[in-house]
Amino acid sequence: MKKGLKGASIYIVIFLGILLLVTMSGINAQKSVDYSYDVFIEKLEGNEISEVQIDGNTISGKLNDGTVFTSYVPTMLALKTGEMLLDLKESGQLMKVTGIPPANTPFILEILPTIIMVLLLVVFWFVFMQNSQGGGSKVMSFGKSKAKIVKETGKKITFSDVAGLKEEKEEMQEIVDFLKHPRRYLALGARIPKGILMVGPPGTGKTYLSRACAGEAGVPFYTISGSDFVEMFVGVGASRVRDLFEEAKKNAPCIVFIDEIDAVGRKRGAGLGGGHDEREQTLNQLLVEMDGFSDNEGVIIIAATNRPDILDPALLRPGRFDRQVMVGVPDVREREQILKVHARNKPVAEDVDYAKLAQSTPGFTPADLENVMNEAALLSARKSDRIIRMESIKDSIIKVIAGVEKKSRMVSEKERKLTAYHEAGHAVIAQLLPETDPVHQVTIIPRGRAGGFTMQLPEEDRSYATKKGMERELIILLGGRVAESLVLGDISTGAQNDLSRVTKIARSMVTKYAMSDNLGSMSYDTEDEVFLGRDFTSMKNYSEHVAAEIDREVRNIVDTAYDKAKNLLDEHLDKLHVIASALLKYETISGEEFKLAFDEGMDALAEKVETEKAKIEEERKLTKAQEEAERLEMERMKEALKAENPEASEEIAPEKES
Repeated sequence: MKKGLKGASIYIVIFLGILLLVTMSGINAQKSVDYSYDVFIEKLEGNEISEVQIDGNTISGKLNDGTVFTSYVPTMLALKTGEMLLDLKESGQLMKVTGIPPANTPFILEILPTIIMVLLLVVFWFVFMQNSQGGGSKVMSFGKSKAKIVKETGKKITFSDVAGLKEEKEEMQEIVDFLKHPRRYLALGARIPKGILMVGPPGTGKTYLSRACAGEAGVPFYTISGSDFVEMFVGVGASRVRDLFEEAKKNAPCIVFIDEIDAVGRKRGAGLGGGHDEREQTLNQLLVEMDGFSDNEGVIIIAATNRPDILDPALLRPGRFDRQVMVGVPDVREREQILKVHARNKPVAEDVDYAKLAQSTPGFTPADLENVMNEAALLSARKSDRIIRMESIKDSIIKVIAGVEKKSRMVSEKERKLTAYHEAGHAVIAQLLPETDPVHQVTIIPRGRAGGFTMQLPEEDRSYATKKGMERELIILLGGRVAESLVLGDISTGAQNDLSRVTKIARSMVTKYAMSDNLGSMSYDTEDEVFLGRDFTSMKNYSEHVAAEIDREVRNIVDTAYDKAKNLLDEHLDKLHVIASALLKYETISGEEFKLAFDEGMDALAEKVETEKAKIEEERKLTKAQEEAERLEMERMKEALKAENPEASEEIAPEKES
């Protein structure tokens, strides 16, 4: 016998034993006779009953001959029957009456608990159905689209609120104009684009541009995220796509915006578990709805992504996404316009130079620039300033680039000296090499994860990097490690980030950009990011012999840059000591102060710093004297008002003071 059956047999035997005992007790028990209420009253009036026991609406007892009986008393007659039994007991006709006669409760009160339980069950079921899906949607409507229609409430965003992106706005404006005046285009045989894919790095304004398109269009604008289609239930994504397009067709002409479409539009066949994938079914339905047998006139799809390389080719072909609008990083002119837009509702000082700030923020996206202005406002509030000054915006730019300044961190004198010479090595080489970006600031105060940094800002935007420019960048990056080795006779882990950047740049020069003399004009680049499924079994597109040649070329480029950095610092060791001494004394020096110390020495820098300190102190004293004069004038006015009219002085003085 199996172990499971053997264990179950014990419980079966116990159950049969209990059942036998109950049966035997039922056999030995005296049988009870059921009487109707009329028979019970008849027996009672005939003095045939000797004992009565009341239990709610049930009455049991014995007849004079010993027969046991039971009877049911209707609720409406229970109280009257109980009183009659008590009267018979008092008169001696009944030997024994036990139990309390039940109260004659109304019918509504009797069914009230049942009604309450039913209501509680209904409320519980309703709450369960409402919260069983995210976002408060009903459980039976999980196949419905989660697209939200943008309503024109408050101030709507238009193309005038989007700074820069001139060509991109023209592309979107054409779509809006087609929806408003279709006859002009149909007369020329033009077909409205079915889809527009906005491509660009994160934070460049793709979603914001779509919101401006919604403000300009004047047609229903539906917005949904690519992840809203994906669900744990099979077939839900495709159902939501169908529902979205059905709703859009009812309100055509309209625009549907899908944000982060790469969540649902990845290449098919990329999964390791076969092709029957829920995400692929959703993509298939999206492809059919955008360009299939069904009519889809008047519905324009606008999608945004920063990963166009992983999208399915069938999604990118003409007829589905007819246009790809590249939303890139703004140039210096566009950055100036973006800064002005974000400063529109802020109290900015009149001396703020937006053109200079735009030159100081190369590579910044619109999201970065918005963050800069917000950080400047927070910094001004921390300083108790009523306006946002130029210095606050400059500090916020450095904060966004390098992180929060950590002046409270305890740093030993040995580490301060090491950091000073490390950063001085970067700055001195940057000044010595031709055609390099000027030094903007050098500091040994820790910021973020860095113990110090040397900031260089370009004077103009660049679209391309040259081989000589990349070689100069390698020399500057290695300047910190070389300075440590020359002056301190030791090297530290502080150059880890510099070395990583050096290795990456040198390898890119060889493999991506074919800047090696020995390997010729061939690119040996492979995908940087592995796309599981597509690149899982991919191999390098070069042999092991070429891989060794690549490593050798990378090593030669890095060694050449190191030797040049070492030669430059050997020749200008006095400049290195001057800049390091300035950093140890002042901790942070600006680009102008660095150039002054580099050209004229430490004494000239000390004189300039003392002059600036005296100027700041003089301005502070002047401001304090003005505030004191204003305070005395206010007190004099209060005294004069109090002498003339005590009641008016109490009302006018606070208003004047504010």
